[in-house]
Amino acid sequence: MEFVQIEGLTKQFGHVIALSNVNLSIDHGDFLTVVGPSGSGKTTLLRLLDLLEEASSGKISIGGEDTSNPNNTLRLRRGIGIVFQHNLMLNTSVYENVVYPLKIRSDKSDASSRVHKVLEQVGLAGYEKRRAITLSGGEMQRVALAQALIYKPKILLLDEPTANLDPHNSSIIESIVARVNREDNVTVVLSTHNIAQAERFATKVLILRSGEVADYGSASRIFENPSSFLASFTEKWNIFHGKASPSTKDELSIIDIGDGVSVESSTLKHGNVNTFINPDEIILTLYPVESSARNMLEGHIIQIVDLGERVQLDVDCGKKFTVRITKKSFKEMALNLEARVYLNFKASSVKIT
Repeated sequence: MEFVQIEGLTKQFGHVIALSNVNLSIDHGDFLTVVGPSGSGKTTLLRLLDLLEEASSGKISIGGEDTSNPNNTLRLRRGIGIVFQHNLMLNTSVYENVVYPLKIRSDKSDASSRVHKVLEQVGLAGYEKRRAITLSGGEMQRVALAQALIYKPKILLLDEPTANLDPHNSSIIESIVARVNREDNVTVVLSTHNIAQAERFATKVLILRSGEVADYGSASRIFENPSSFLASFTEKWNIFHGKASPSTKDELSIIDIGDGVSVESSTLKHGNVNTFINPDEIILTLYPVESSARNMLEGHIIQIVDLGERVQLDVDCGKKFTVRITKKSFKEMALNLEARVYLNFKASSVKIT
């Protein structure tokens, strides 16, 4: 069911156009990720959705109500929660920080119980009397999330909420937001540079480029066949430029991606192509294995990144490939830098654009 409707949304700061003619609809319970390089308009869009800024032109409707109508604005804002990358804490207790949104809404009903419950929800049970400004960065971010959740918003906006956090705190916040979206049917709009994060949670994706919509649609469509623009600023995916030629044996394409590395794709192409291989579709093993996968490359690990429940590995196979595996698999294989490994993936995993 259509919940948020944005039509011709434009925001101009002096001579600078931060957003230009943005059109999209967000259904109730959607998880929309907003992706784009710095300066693309992500934060401006979230501030407009939170009704903190007025649009230069265009319209935002929430639940069929025009947000520019002053009779609607305050009431609609009270149903929206927002968490920024950097959040200010009051120089008082965690309890007073979390209860503050209720006070400014003149909603004091069962406040103590609600604070305790939401702190438990964000993994900070027992922190009520702690002074907020003495907490770690990750703990303060969870306090900010508690502030946004305590009044049970219909829309939760998050502007790069895990950008400066360690994997442990990032994983906690991701889990909380995913659960709120799934179990409470809260509509979530998350801006992020973290493509792996966007892949894990999004139902819809908006890609912004210089304030304009570069692409918008289902997460499955956008991530299965990423555009060259998406690849250009993420720089983390297995995007390769190569030359394709038909296989003489099978209905496959053999793609030379340079440096002595070739991959096979189930898409028939001839000539210059761009390829994409989803890091989650690559099987990593310690030894060569027999399988239906048409591609097997040998290499060594050159980088390890802890993503919380998963681990991201960069593997040098002549070309750098990125792979994501569970932390359990990482520990069981006793992987470390320079470990020799094999990458296995099907020809159907090699997407061609």
